[in-house]
Amino acid sequence: AKQPEDAARLTRAAQDLAASLRALPQAPSLDSLRGSEGEAARTYFAALNLLVRPDLRDVFAMDGRSRRPPRDCMNAVLSFLYSMSMNDCRSACEAAGLDPQLGFLHAVRPGRAALALDLMEEFRPLADRLALTLINRGQLGPKDFSLREGGAVLLEGDARKAVVVAYQERKQDLLTHPLLAESVALGVVPLVQARLLARHVRGEADAYLPFVTR
Repeated sequence: AKQPEDAARLTRAAQDLAASLRALPQAPSLDSLRGSEGEAARTYFAALNLLVRPDLRDVFAMDGRSRRPPRDCMNAVLSFLYSMSMNDCRSACEAAGLDPQLGFLHAVRPGRAALALDLMEEFRPLADRLALTLINRGQLGPKDFSLREGGAVLLEGDARKAVVVAYQERKQDLLTHPLLAESVALGVVPLVQARLLARHVRGEADAYLPFVTR
């Protein structure tokens, strides 16, 4: 696609996502809220394709988000990064004294860390950004994936190690937390957010301020 066409499609997607965000406070029920989130996710992941280098889009094209199993290379990278983020968020919930199984947005199911999944929503854009960086810099390519029986696409051993290293390095990045107004390592932010959430749940804070990636 030509760059101006990409820019126009990205602009439309951003406008649609902004409209979805504005509609959230008026959601009449949790099911309605989840429906809006699902529609926004479809818009978001469709636009994510446009952020891949044009010469790599055939390899990393994704037709929506597929999880169990991932059905393409991009979903394989995202699933691997999300699993690491999920583990960090689960540990953060437990360290803050919260039960990671009892969530708000994600439905409570046996064996599902719903609260950790809720918290992880704040950090998905960071994983997405890292995936795009690794792909667009050529650090991941078609040789790093394998197609398994049933259509699953998986990240291979050496590439998995490279993604883990990149993820751990990214966690060392420093940023200014908007509420604390001090510099913290990105890897510490899930714990900070879990503690802020715990304060709100216990009635020690009037509201919970989510971490929004800029």
